[in-house]
Amino acid sequence: MTLEQWWGAALFMLVSSVTPGPNNTMLMASGVHFGFRRTLAHLMGVQLGFGFMVVAVGLGLHTVLAQFPAFYDLVRFAGAAYMVWMAWSLASARPHVAVLAALDDGLHSAQDEAKPLGFWGAVLFQWVNPKAWVMAVTIMSAYVPPGAGLLQIAPLGMLYVALGFPCSSVWVGFGSALRSYLQDPFRMRVFNCSMAAALLLSLYPMLSG
Repeated sequence: MTLEQWWGAALFMLVSSVTPGPNNTMLMASGVHFGFRRTLAHLMGVQLGFGFMVVAVGLGLHTVLAQFPAFYDLVRFAGAAYMVWMAWSLASARPHVAVLAALDDGLHSAQDEAKPLGFWGAVLFQWVNPKAWVMAVTIMSAYVPPGAGLLQIAPLGMLYVALGFPCSSVWVGFGSALRSYLQDPFRMRVFNCSMAAALLLSLYPMLSG
């Protein structure tokens, strides 16, 4: 890869990591409901999970998908269905439970009913996240020369982790900062519905192409 390709890939990763999408929407919602510390496992799962996905796609998975476009469509629409279900779950969540979880991480009643997404759950979510697929395939198609090996592709995965972690951390931090404002159940309900709508809207550009 040339220096220009590295800069192009880095800029693409930076922009796509900081802009709204399923991962950042879920991370901000988790920051509101559970705080920054309890969202760290979710955050790390997103970064490392997508970094691994970039490497896997670069090592040939995108070639397989190009030969079997029906499978790629199946993954996209299965992921979209899962995200619609998550949006519904978020919009229909009882506000007072979310408020209790946000106010006190140690409240057993809140922990029993609402738990943050864990590390492995976030890793696996990347494989049904349409935006993650689009990003990974775009990176490999636009910036990596044909025939590139592991020594060229693995640094791209690490570069995403290095750039994506601070970008997504901003979303978690913003959500965590809203916790005191969202103590009111009505405000929490509005927030949950807004995040659910954002999840649904994030699907349009990825599924309309």
